[in-house]
Amino acid sequence: MTQEAHVTQGPLTTEAGAPVADNQNSETAGVGGPVLVQDQLLLEKLAHFNRERIPERVVHARGAGAYGTFTLTRDVSRWTRAKFLSEVGKETGTFLRFSTVAGNLGSADAVRDPRGWALKFYTEEGNYDLVGNNTPVFFIKDAIKFPDFIHTQKRDPYTGSQEADNVWDFWGLSPESTHQVTWLFGDRGIPASYRHMNGYGSHTFQWNNEAGEVFWVKYHFKTDQGIKNLTQAEANRLAGEDPDSHQRDLRESIERGDFPSWTVQVQVMPAAEAAEYRFNPFDLTKVWPHEDYPPIEIGKLELNRNPENVFAEVEQSIFSPAHFVPGIGPSPDKMLQGRLFGYGDAHRYRVGINADHLPVNRPHATEARTHSRDGALYDGRHKGAKNYEPNSFGGPHQTDRPLWQPVSLTGGTGNHAAPVHREDNDFVQAGTLYRLYSDDEKARLVENLAGFIAKVSRDDIAERAINNFRQADGDFGKRLDAAVQALRG
Repeated sequence: MTQEAHVTQGPLTTEAGAPVADNQNSETAGVGGPVLVQDQLLLEKLAHFNRERIPERVVHARGAGAYGTFTLTRDVSRWTRAKFLSEVGKETGTFLRFSTVAGNLGSADAVRDPRGWALKFYTEEGNYDLVGNNTPVFFIKDAIKFPDFIHTQKRDPYTGSQEADNVWDFWGLSPESTHQVTWLFGDRGIPASYRHMNGYGSHTFQWNNEAGEVFWVKYHFKTDQGIKNLTQAEANRLAGEDPDSHQRDLRESIERGDFPSWTVQVQVMPAAEAAEYRFNPFDLTKVWPHEDYPPIEIGKLELNRNPENVFAEVEQSIFSPAHFVPGIGPSPDKMLQGRLFGYGDAHRYRVGINADHLPVNRPHATEARTHSRDGALYDGRHKGAKNYEPNSFGGPHQTDRPLWQPVSLTGGTGNHAAPVHREDNDFVQAGTLYRLYSDDEKARLVENLAGFIAKVSRDDIAERAINNFRQADGDFGKRLDAAVQALRG
């Protein structure tokens, strides 16, 4: 089943609107002669064809998306003054883009890789972008390491292939990655579809209420379809038979009215508790245990409308963690702080300085009022209005009320590591996760890891990688070492 096409009546035209007499034969100097440069339709079509693609995303290039609705089911005004979270039953339009991380635009969906979870809320106070993953943690905790990390996941500049040496060399030398790697190589490392996985904001964010009180929050989106995953063997087969498996599943489920949905939860920490919490609450490589801060259900997210054009609405969609609304803001999470710049800058390069003018990106429930002008594809929306502030011609003006509350700081500037809390280390949560797995899950985890580590060419890189898992849990390291040795002979 395909979506009904939009048929435009009348003759085919050029980009300038002139009718096209012949779209089958280029103009030549006589029958069989060379093509003439005056055939502007031919040149226009070829020139446009050469420019149909924009640079793909460096990460999260491969993706699919859909529109939907977020419905608030719990009063959360005690924690945040965000208007779209102000009234039980209130509905807010959304656009959600799913993606893989490492693969390029033409890669397969069914691969072992985190899944991006980029959710745009079209609120009456502007767009709020929540840009996370299907994992509650990540490989690193400081954005300064992100380019290096991604270089290890992408193609090697010499071989042109992803290299196990690069991946495990970096992970072995970055023990903070042990928790996420344990997650990734477990059963949830390859979701069966985008519908059958959870989503997470991953970072810690600030909520602040009308009284100015501050709370730290983490977002959870629990799939109502149930968790469903693929084994490595199933994924290998599916990736070869149907590289578009996840995109197709999402589109077809919405077409048949089987709208996927997620139950939305938050963990809430009063700001005063952060300094003495047993883990650094802003460390992206760690979770907040549920026994410390139980998830609180606040809403439902449903996807119910497919994009009409994948390029216009999925490929050109932009998301930035810096897109906040009143009552929501950032935390001192060093990965999040780097992403506040990195994402917006990527879109300015990739789509253009006026990417926010595109229908999928512009606010739907309010109007953007800025003094920014010109640049490629500027649509002239401001007409004759003044382009500076303050002005006395009735232009938009500042509100004098920040979106989020300030965070108190002490000390001097410098290249500081994040503060260490009493139970912080790089291995404790990876070990906890391993011990939560059943015997069968542990066996598959070890098999998946060993199969990849065994491809490493140097013994020292393999041993350093294994040692990180050994420090997380002795049994984990012992079983993995034996499995790798058996594969390496």
